[in-house]
Amino acid sequence: MTTTAPATETGAPEKSPPAPVLDIRDLEVRYGRGRRGRSALHGVSLSVAPGETVGLIGETGSGKSTLARAVLGLVRASAGSILVGGEDLASFRARQWRSLRRRGVVQYVFQDPLRSLDPDLTIEASLTEPLLIQGVARAEAADRARAFLDRVHLSTELLRRLPGELSGGQRQRVAVARALITEPSLVILDEPVSALDSANRVQVLEILKELRAGGTSLVFISHDLGSVAGTADRVAVLYRGALVEVGTAREVIGRPRHAYTRLLVGSAPTLHTRTADRGEREALRAQLGG
Repeated sequence: MTTTAPATETGAPEKSPPAPVLDIRDLEVRYGRGRRGRSALHGVSLSVAPGETVGLIGETGSGKSTLARAVLGLVRASAGSILVGGEDLASFRARQWRSLRRRGVVQYVFQDPLRSLDPDLTIEASLTEPLLIQGVARAEAADRARAFLDRVHLSTELLRRLPGELSGGQRQRVAVARALITEPSLVILDEPVSALDSANRVQVLEILKELRAGGTSLVFISHDLGSVAGTADRVAVLYRGALVEVGTAREVIGRPRHAYTRLLVGSAPTLHTRTADRGEREALRAQLGG
């Protein structure tokens, strides 16, 4: 017996929503063992749809970078699942991680691009390296390097330069191009604009908006709520390793419900909202138990 999708009012079958690019379910990460162990993430569930940008916010130590590292396999999940393209990354062994990284399915952009760019390689070599590892012909890899440098609004004259010869903003845009060149399903950006001056910050954020419009899925980790508000479709708030609020950027930043989110928004000078005074901040911290 066959089944069909429910019909709409026009009689056509309803289309099922596309599967998430990233689907995290009940994720836990613990550091250490026994009584000395510490829970860095507990019960975190979060999904990212195709073409969606999800902003991840929270103070230092809230678990943002730990979540990113778990998705990238840099720390091991203690429980839960991390689904990307139907594969559970939380159960991967070393050989499977090597295969995933060669395919370039998930890419990462560091706060400091010098961590991802070899200082001894030219920009062209840095951009073509992941393609050559995949078996792409050198001439095609060089063509794609030029195309992706143009995509992040940089001159192809920079291809012969070393990372140390570029400005901070130029290096960050090269790092974004390198992350995109394998055409990944998901790009995680960890504080990608926090080390940049205002002019370069605006340029990188504009590129991220273009990526969203082009269908790339992004997880944007940042302390800068103003950048998140202008870039993300949805915002997820982490507090002490738990997800306390998720919603559209307008809902979470414009009308925060949780006391911790209200504290973050009320303390952010970059937002066009009234900054909470000292008394309000102390009252919110009291609600949070400290």
